Amino acid sequence: MRPDPKTGDPKAGDPILALRDVSVRLGGRKGFLQRTLLPVQAVKQVSLDLRGGEILSLVGESGCGKTTLGRTILGLQRESEGEILLEGRRVSGLAPEAARRARNIVQYSHQDAGAALDPWWSIGRTLEEGLKIHGVRNVSERRDRVAAMLQAVGLDPTSARRYPHEFSGGQLRRLALARILLLRPRVLILDEPTSGLDMSVQATVLNLLLELRERFSLTYLFISHDLSVVERLSDRVAIMYLGRIVELGTAKTVFAHPTHPYTRTLLAAAPRLTGRRAAGPSLVRGDPPNPRLVVPGCSFFDRCPMARPACQEATPQLQTVATGQDVACLRADVVAQQGPILEQTASIGAKRRA
Repeated sequence: MRPDPKTGDPKAGDPILALRDVSVRLGGRKGFLQRTLLPVQAVKQVSLDLRGGEILSLVGESGCGKTTLGRTILGLQRESEGEILLEGRRVSGLAPEAARRARNIVQYSHQDAGAALDPWWSIGRTLEEGLKIHGVRNVSERRDRVAAMLQAVGLDPTSARRYPHEFSGGQLRRLALARILLLRPRVLILDEPTSGLDMSVQATVLNLLLELRERFSLTYLFISHDLSVVERLSDRVAIMYLGRIVELGTAKTVFAHPTHPYTRTLLAAAPRLTGRRAAGPSLVRGDPPNPRLVVPGCSFFDRCPMARPACQEATPQLQTVATGQDVACLRADVVAQQGPILEQTASIGAKRRA
C-alpha cells in the first residue's frame, strides 16, 4: 500500500473509493397468483475503503457476493442500502446508466476476457470503439493510442489487425486490460484475472498488473479464489462469507494470523507448495445456508467448528483484534489462541530423512 505523501502513514488520507454499509438484494417476487419469493441477500452491510495505489483482494466461496459487489461499485447493479463514494463524491442512489457515467474512473475486467471482445471485429476496431464512445473523434489519435496501449500490455501494435480467436488466453487477458486502460481509469476491478491460465502465464499476467499499476497509477480491487495469488499480490485482504466481510487486514497478517474460523478454513483447504496450514479446528460442516433466508446471529454458525449457542443470538460486527485485523467473530479471542499459520515443510522433510 502506498503511504500518504504528507504523513507517510499508509492508512492516512481520504480513500479513492469508500463503501458505507452497502447492501444488495437481488430478485424476489410478490404476486397475486404466484408464490412469494424472498430476495437474495447478496451483499450485507459491507464497508470498505480503497486507497490510491493499493491492491485490496476480495476472497470467498463462489456465490458469496464478490462479483455482485464489484458490479455494484461499477454501477451495473444498484445498491439497496448504503452509499458509495468516489473521490469523496457520493455516487450511489443513481439509476444504472447514470451511475456508470458518474463512475467513469472505475473499470471492470471480466473473468471471461474473450467475452468482452466482439469475435467479428478486429482488435483495433474493438479498442477504438471505446475511444469513439468517449468522444475521441480523430482517427489518427485513436489509432496512435491503441498502438501505444498494445505495446504497454506487451503486444505488438500489428495485433490490431487480428481477431480474438487468433489470440491465446493470456493474450486475451492483455487485450482486455488494454481495452479498459484506454479509457484512463483510476480504479480497476479485476474479477478472477488469472483463472483458467497455466501457472507460467498466470505469473506473466500478475507481473504485468504490477507494472501497469506503477505506470498508470492504478488502484486494484482484486477478486479471486486463488489464495496463492492473493497472498503474493495484495496489500490488504477482505474475506467475504455469505455477503458479509468477516475479516479484513493486511495480507501478511491475515495469512499469518487468520482469526475468523472461516478464514482458517479457507487457508487450511488451499493447496500450498510450502506445506503451510492453519493450526487448530478447521473442518467445515455442511453447505452455506440459503441466502434468501434472514437468520439471527452469525451467518457461519451452522458450519463453524467453534460455534457456541451465543453465536446464534447476536450478529458479530467487525472489531479490531490484537494482531491488527478487523474480525467479525464473537469468539475471535479463542480462535486467535489456536496460533499462527504453521510451517510444516521442514518437519515433514526431517521425518522423511529419518
